[in-house]
Amino acid sequence: MALWDRLKESASQMQTQLTAKKNDLKSGAFRDASMAMCALVAAADGTVDPAERQRVAQLIAGNEVLQNFPADDLRHRFEENVGRLTADFALGKVSVMQEIAKAKKKPAEARAVIQIGIVIGGADGDFDKDEQAVVREACYALDLPPHEFDL
Repeated sequence: MALWDRLKESASQMQTQLTAKKNDLKSGAFRDASMAMCALVAAADGTVDPAERQRVAQLIAGNEVLQNFPADDLRHRFEENVGRLTADFALGKVSVMQEIAKAKKKPAEARAVIQIGIVIGGADGDFDKDEQAVVREACYALDLPPHEFDL
């Protein structure tokens, strides 16, 4: 199976798993961590282009799990995190990782945050090495083994 096909299948499976857990993913910690993860993946290569912002906006609008929260609130949180990362990536990354780590107390939420990162990373058809690296780092921040997610 080609890498692209595996990526699409993996992202689709993760989306299905997220939807199945929708009712368990309503905490503020999950909300904050998932938007921090979206920003981190979008900025993984050091910039956030309009296409990446559009993919996150589509995720916010169309993802059943994220519909547990007001879309405007999610967009605001995403943009705040992007602002931190684009102002000073190294310093912003520390702050964003702290947001992601908020989900550590609940394993289902922690896994869902990683799954959202993978869904966002693969949304353009190319879950590149920079995106994989930041999602792997987020696994460590959440005390999850990266190999569980093929990272």
